Amino acid sequence: MRLAHQNETSSFGQTLGRSSRDAPSARPVRWSGLSFMGPMMGMIQDCYCVSLDRDAICHALEREMGRPEVFELVRQRCDYLFSASPVFVASAHLQRMQALIQAVEVVQAHPVYQQTVLAHAPQIAHWPHGGAKGVFLGYDFHVSDAQIGLIEINTNAGGAMLNAVLARSQRACCEVMKPFIPTAQMVHGLEARFVQMFREEWALAGMQRPLRTVAIVDEQPQAQYLYPEFLLFKYLFEHHGLETVIVDPQALRYEGGVLRAGDVSIDLVYNRLTDFYLESPACDALRQAYAEQAMVLTPHPRAHALYADKRNLGLLSDASFLDSLGLAPPVKQLLLEMIPKSETVDASNADRLWAGRKHLFFKPFAGYGGRAAYRGDKLTQRVWQEIMAGGYIAQHIVQPGQMRIQGDASADRVMKFDVRQYVYDAQVLWSAARVYQGQTTNFRTAGGGFAPVYALPTGVRLPVGGGAAR
Repeated sequence: MRLAHQNETSSFGQTLGRSSRDAPSARPVRWSGLSFMGPMMGMIQDCYCVSLDRDAICHALEREMGRPEVFELVRQRCDYLFSASPVFVASAHLQRMQALIQAVEVVQAHPVYQQTVLAHAPQIAHWPHGGAKGVFLGYDFHVSDAQIGLIEINTNAGGAMLNAVLARSQRACCEVMKPFIPTAQMVHGLEARFVQMFREEWALAGMQRPLRTVAIVDEQPQAQYLYPEFLLFKYLFEHHGLETVIVDPQALRYEGGVLRAGDVSIDLVYNRLTDFYLESPACDALRQAYAEQAMVLTPHPRAHALYADKRNLGLLSDASFLDSLGLAPPVKQLLLEMIPKSETVDASNADRLWAGRKHLFFKPFAGYGGRAAYRGDKLTQRVWQEIMAGGYIAQHIVQPGQMRIQGDASADRVMKFDVRQYVYDAQVLWSAARVYQGQTTNFRTAGGGFAPVYALPTGVRLPVGGGAAR
């Protein structure tokens, strides 16, 4: 079996400018580890017969963005944004991930957990947040032959709209694979759910009139790697009747009880900042408007404190702390099985953690995007001293899934992947994978990027044939 239209070793930007006749012939993919996760353990996928359709994604981006110059911006900036290789995960495992997400929600709502977490959070995390829950939580999982592990939770997870475009661009090369490919109706429904989510945030904040205006806020938004996604959201919101601006926080003004971007009065801010507690001077107007509940901010600082501070992983993987919450035994068991043991690095455990560093991953409390995160077996004494200075957790390593793809020179390359669940109100909106090489996900790897996740029902096996590697 052959892939549809696209060499699986090519990332989006590398082949975007080619005509169909320039595209290299498709090569089969050999997988190792958990590209397909069986009910109990990893299984090897012998055949791969569905891939990113390069022409379809070009058309989807042009159709969604509507402006050729924006389409060109995506092509230039996002060389490694989309992987052509999907990840197959057993439905039972995806259901287990959903169950864990709901278990985390049970803990997050517990008064003792909230009191413990907020005790070390900045004051802004204690401010009234109007009832909004926070859009696009990202639950990131590693999968291996032995374990599924929740690696972290993020409160402004990027990529959801890009994955909607990616979903439009998948093609099956055989009848067996057709049920896995999202239909146009499914993707339209997903995008409508995205818009409804923001309207729900507005309603939860107690606003009586309809939502009218949205600001997508990030520092120097046009310089951000995922700026094309900001544009996609802008066009989606505007298609649904919401006036939308993309703005740097410094360009916001708070006057007379109204947050403004230019002449636009802002109802809701879609917060893409990594200044999670609005601490920089650039966020002064936004912070003041949030303090006075003059607009709806989502996600907000309280959500970050409750979900995304990496110290929370220590509580969620601590059997004694979970016992103190009086959780139902199945909830506690699920948390301990699926969240790798984590703890804050301090003087009391430094010697033990250093001795066992080869089995640990070190992350800053407010880390994101793999920045300043280190595998223990790669640590130098200089970096260890920085970690010892404070602000880090140590997390037991759960190996990511691995896949082998055949390179341009017919040489296998091993790629890693994780699975990201986009979540709102404890429910999964969409599942995606991130394919990469290196220590962490990076969107810098040829053949890597966002990839679709396809759910395999129990007992279903992928077909073998067509020259697939074995």
